[in-house]
Amino acid sequence: MIIDGKKVAAELREELKKKVADLKSTYNAVPGLTVILVGEDIPSKIYVKNKEKSAIEVGINSEVIRYPANLEEKALLDKIKELNKNNKVSGILVQLPLPKHIDKRKVIETIDHEKDVDGFHPMNVGNLSSGYDSSIPCTPLGCSLLLKKVEKNLSGKHAVLIGRSNLNGKPMTQLLLKENCTVTITHSKTKDLKAECLRADIIIAAVGIPKLVKGDWVKKGAIVIDVGINKTDSGLVGDVDFDAVSKVAKAITPVPGGVGPMTIACLLNNTVECFSKAQSK
Repeated sequence: MIIDGKKVAAELREELKKKVADLKSTYNAVPGLTVILVGEDIPSKIYVKNKEKSAIEVGINSEVIRYPANLEEKALLDKIKELNKNNKVSGILVQLPLPKHIDKRKVIETIDHEKDVDGFHPMNVGNLSSGYDSSIPCTPLGCSLLLKKVEKNLSGKHAVLIGRSNLNGKPMTQLLLKENCTVTITHSKTKDLKAECLRADIIIAAVGIPKLVKGDWVKKGAIVIDVGINKTDSGLVGDVDFDAVSKVAKAITPVPGGVGPMTIACLLNNTVECFSKAQSK
């Protein structure tokens, strides 16, 4: 089974479109997403454009604030503080990476945690880790929704995560633990990565090494989620050798067309959630 991320993302966007329409009729207002883009990073510009388009499609008010790469850190922090106080802004996202002279940590911590649609604020990280209500980072949330399309009940499954980043590995661990999975986190210092993968019912690869996971690393019937996206001479490939692994896995996400489309859909979902929580206060 190839897990079609485009299809699942489209279904989620349709659900969100209906939710936003209901919220508008109830509160006479709609969620607002403000994205801040600093600099001219090409992938970031493309990504932000896609976010803006998708937000408009589901009825979310979308604003993109663009700054040159030489923007002073204080000016960015001041703008975030201004957006924190703006009741029409439900979600704030500062597109990463930022220019080197701007402290990413300061930026993330300045965003109001109740408007943190990326789920990176320490308050949200702590709440997720403790099992409390929080904004969930978009990529692991997307992975979780794709897994549920294959297997609704993940209880007792052994999941192996390749990669321990704050963006995916660590929050993904918390989501899987919530589903009563047994979780093994692997990384660049792990001894015998192949052996760890062969024990897994679920493999989630997010390490940025093209075709790292081979066909003989995966036991028959495992579910494989490929978060990696790597540019090679033969085009875009994931962290999983798709052709080889698809012959043994029960289900696998393709690259492109797997996790990627889910990330933006989950960002919109988080924006709607932030708006709903603010209205219910």
